[in-house]
Amino acid sequence: QVQLVESGGGLVQAGGSLRLSCSASRSILSFDSMGWFHQAPGKQRELVAFITSGGVTNYADSVKGRFTISGDLATNAIYLQMNSLISEETGVYYCGAVRGDWYWGQGTQVIVSS
Repeated sequence: QVQLVESGGGLVQAGGSLRLSCSASRSILSFDSMGWFHQAPGKQRELVAFITSGGVTNYADSVKGRFTISGDLATNAIYLQMNSLISEETGVYYCGAVRGDWYWGQGTQVIVSS
């Protein structure tokens, strides 16, 4: 049973920063890719950034230059550093991992006040 546990969400003013964490119950190298997804209120979940087991990263155009995804083999975790946050980035952030099947965390709430 794969478990992904997110943390690090909270309330932040526009222009501020947050660092999200996703702890996995097994080695992050056991997944083909892991990523962060954003679900704004009333909208569909959208990919923000992902990192492959080979360390390749990719970002949604809207966050390039502001967000950074990283992984830590020692802690079996991935992180999302979010800078210069805007109010539209309010929502629930989910950690996802794929190896055949997709696995999801429970999400962490981010509120960006303007």
